[in-house]
Amino acid sequence: MSLKHVAVIGECMVELQRKGELIKQSFGGDTLNTALYLSRLTHQYGVETSYVTGLGTDSFSRDMLDAWQQEHINTELVFQSEDKNPGLYLIETDNTGERTFHYWRNDAAARYWLDNIDTQTLIEKLSRFDMIYLSGISLAILPDQARETLFGVLRACKEQGSNIVFDNNYRPRLWQNADIAAKHYQTMLSLTDIALLTFDDEIMLYGEHSVETCIARTQELGVSEIVIKRGAEDCLVITAEGCQSVAATRVDMVVDTTAAGDSFSAGYLATRLTGGETEQAAQNAHLLAGTVIQHQGAIIPSTAMPVLFKSN
Repeated sequence: MSLKHVAVIGECMVELQRKGELIKQSFGGDTLNTALYLSRLTHQYGVETSYVTGLGTDSFSRDMLDAWQQEHINTELVFQSEDKNPGLYLIETDNTGERTFHYWRNDAAARYWLDNIDTQTLIEKLSRFDMIYLSGISLAILPDQARETLFGVLRACKEQGSNIVFDNNYRPRLWQNADIAAKHYQTMLSLTDIALLTFDDEIMLYGEHSVETCIARTQELGVSEIVIKRGAEDCLVITAEGCQSVAATRVDMVVDTTAAGDSFSAGYLATRLTGGETEQAAQNAHLLAGTVIQHQGAIIPSTAMPVLFKSN
């Protein structure tokens, strides 16, 4: 696989971190983390990463756009609303280091980005991408009709040759119940070429079950490349050639696990996008995730990025 144009669909929110009387403001979002790491890893090899979302015209939205562009992320498919703003979340950390999250996102611009463009125009724009990536959160934040519209758009793009990638990233609080979420996940997976599945999330969604059952369920939906993420344990890569078990990178000091799964996905896809095979992709995914969790926060300094592969 050697592809050059990637679209990442999702949501980025304003992040507030409060500890005592101090509040620090930044930005955060699962797919944005993946897009940023993917851009850092592949931009120099001619791969262009675009972020697809909704923002407002406020100062926070402008700051987000500036920050993404500095990371070489294309923002032409960021749809800006005159009457909506980004969502916001607050992280409170107690004296023991335990974190509590509070969210304000019900009226966020990212929920309504599909309202700003007609379906056929969106298909024309997205079908030009070699790969389209989204997560369970990308689906969960959308109103029902918008989610169905997105499924139709992805189906049309797949028919025109786009590779569809789905990261399960299941957050129960964003869904009415697990049964409804599972129904939409199954629709999504029926459109998916590469599935990146955190096994703990699969257990939350479907109840306690084996990895083998998870693999069989996903294969029955037509997914040709499945990656099972299992934290510090070996990940599994399943293709038509069989199942590979790839050991995780040893990490002696874990500082912050934020964005571990997001960066894993970026490391895996970056390798596949630039022509690497699945085993190398999994090794690189572990290496990047293992580096990220040794730093505070979701985004590590660019100087701390590991070298995953060399230019030919």
